[in-house]
Amino acid sequence: MVDAGERGKSGMMQNAIEIRGLVKTYAGGRHGPEKRALGGVDLTIPRGAVFGLLGPNGAGKSTLINILAGLVVKTAGQVTIWGFDQDRNPRQSRAAIGVMPQELNLDPFFTPREALEVQAGLYGVPKAQRRSDEILRLVGLEDKAEAYARTLSGGMRRRLLLAKALVHHPQVLVLDEPTAGVDIELRQMLWENVRRLNARGMTIILTTHYLEEAEEMCDEIAIINEGALVVRDSTARLLSRLDGKTMIIHPEQPPGRLPQGPGLTVTQRADATIAIAYRAGETPAESVLEAVRAAGIRIRDVRTEQADLQDVFLELTRRRAG
Repeated sequence: MVDAGERGKSGMMQNAIEIRGLVKTYAGGRHGPEKRALGGVDLTIPRGAVFGLLGPNGAGKSTLINILAGLVVKTAGQVTIWGFDQDRNPRQSRAAIGVMPQELNLDPFFTPREALEVQAGLYGVPKAQRRSDEILRLVGLEDKAEAYARTLSGGMRRRLLLAKALVHHPQVLVLDEPTAGVDIELRQMLWENVRRLNARGMTIILTTHYLEEAEEMCDEIAIINEGALVVRDSTARLLSRLDGKTMIIHPEQPPGRLPQGPGLTVTQRADATIAIAYRAGETPAESVLEAVRAAGIRIRDVRTEQADLQDVFLELTRRRAG
């Protein structure tokens, strides 16, 4: 469905998205101050990536996405999509990107096939190049092609939103909270589609509140907070920034005293296990086990917990706020 070199003939181009000094301010009330939603964001997103865009509510993610989609006019800065400058080539840059919005915004009296045909017409896709039935098959709606949108379940409507984002064969697909409030089966279907599209060469930009999804799906991640870019790095390197580990000890019997030692934070959990937090770069695991033995604790079982993306997210946004 996607030909990576189809638009712009940019065979040597490395980035799908390039953002420089992006600023967006909204006018205040009658006498109120301006509100700055984005304060000079610089960001590049490589071609072919599954890229996570994370941040707390009100961080500026939606504003950034709406600027990329051409729905919000930026105050300052430069945006290039698939090699097309948004100011100099607005039609080409908009044609290079598809957006699956978070809101279920559908005409209730159109069938899925009609909705895709209308959307394709809006993007100027010639009838001979439209692939409505192929897209409906991709998202699992081929058997609902002639059903009115108002009769579709919430999950099917989300599938239709994804289908509409694909009608003009974009090189970049933005998924704005695509699995918010959906069941596990639909979530798995969406991620199977994302992997399939990405394998064909499509660049995927994902915003989500489910950090475990970003950790599993994304090659790289950018975290935005208060309109500024806090960090942008590979998922693996972000996770490596926190070397905190927790060793969970299942004792043979309730301990008389808890382990002690430099660099150890020890708590006893409600399930009778002992949780020992430590920095792997400063304290070797053997030192933790020595402290357990010194406390006279016989170990029935042991496991470790490592920092995950949520830990990184909270640490970085807390540091920014502080």
